[in-house]
Amino acid sequence: MSRIRVTTGSAGGLFIKTPPQFHSRPTQDRIKQAIFSSLGMRVPGARVLDLYAGSGSLGIEALSRGSLSATFVESKAHYCKTIEENLAYCKLAGSVVKQDVGSFVPACKNSYDIILADPPYAKEKCDLANHEIICIIAPLLAADGILVWEHDSRNQWTSALENLTVQKTVKYGETSVSYLLANIKTE
Repeated sequence: MSRIRVTTGSAGGLFIKTPPQFHSRPTQDRIKQAIFSSLGMRVPGARVLDLYAGSGSLGIEALSRGSLSATFVESKAHYCKTIEENLAYCKLAGSVVKQDVGSFVPACKNSYDIILADPPYAKEKCDLANHEIICIIAPLLAADGILVWEHDSRNQWTSALENLTVQKTVKYGETSVSYLLANIKTE
């Protein structure tokens, strides 16, 4: 079983484990560090949502760096168990929800300062704006919240998004990270 490092904060340097039969690719340390450097002072005190949580690596990193709370959404029971074990090992508290992201997002009534999404993705050219979650996720963002979306570098935002604006996309070889803000309509 491979392990992933928490890069900074109260749990910095600890290695967390991945679930058995983990078929996803965990976010590399350098990409994780770049994400959290970009988020900077948004992280301390933030309410964080980690979608497609896998091992919980991104949400645990946020908690380690001072987030107020983190909710981890994962559909596989053995992944959820691993997230709970990783939280306990790191001496961090978070809420683990065993539910498919596609059913969690439309039913959720909470708002979050930071949403971290690392969904399974196609390693081919595709339009990210067509992802099933992207059109319904904006209402979960707090007024100044940000969505951090990890994807294959061949994936692009080629269609207009109704409720979100792509602030920037940063490429790290085969992986890219996009930062999106909710479109705030003022009356």
